[in-house]
Amino acid sequence: MEQAHIATVLVVEADHSLRRLMALGLQHRGMRAIEASSPENIPDSAIQQLDMLVLDVDRGRNSDWSCLNILRARPDLAALPTIILGWDCRVPVAAQSMPATPLLVHAACVDKPFDARILHRTIDRLLAERVHAEEQREAEQEAALLASYTYKAAPSIWPLVTAAGLLIVVAGVLLQFAVAVIGFLIVIVALLLWTLESKPSTGRVAVM
Repeated sequence: MEQAHIATVLVVEADHSLRRLMALGLQHRGMRAIEASSPENIPDSAIQQLDMLVLDVDRGRNSDWSCLNILRARPDLAALPTIILGWDCRVPVAAQSMPATPLLVHAACVDKPFDARILHRTIDRLLAERVHAEEQREAEQEAALLASYTYKAAPSIWPLVTAAGLLIVVAGVLLQFAVAVIGFLIVIVALLLWTLESKPSTGRVAVM
């Protein structure tokens, strides 16, 4: 039985206590949490395992979007769903782009101070959207592959030849069976006539 995938979430938060608290909350919900104090401190060994980013863009009371820019500039991280934490995080979920931020795809903002339940619901939603997007992309790739298959094979005569050969074989077997039956009947009739011809006469002898 295939084991269920365990989501891996990268938590980038400068505050150690808050970062650890979020990681423990994710682990309690059955996820794997990887902690980093800044984009520069992300362990390279964890990059290929990631399913989502949780990023705090605040430095004090001001938003520092350079962290998001650094992460989005990396091809191995740019496509991951991202939750942005901030005191005044007004990035619309459906935004296509923003000044001072790169293109936001599958991103959501959670205002601080945040309720852990809101954070977890947002994580679940983005993970579900990512799974749906991957399934849709695979379906589109499969459809494109099928559409590109334009080769049409000419009708082959070999199935017809094969059927004709089988018909000849069956006819031959039936013909041999019929000939054998006829031969067997001839033998039976010949033996019967031979027996009747060889039977001695049983007529009466006249007495003088």
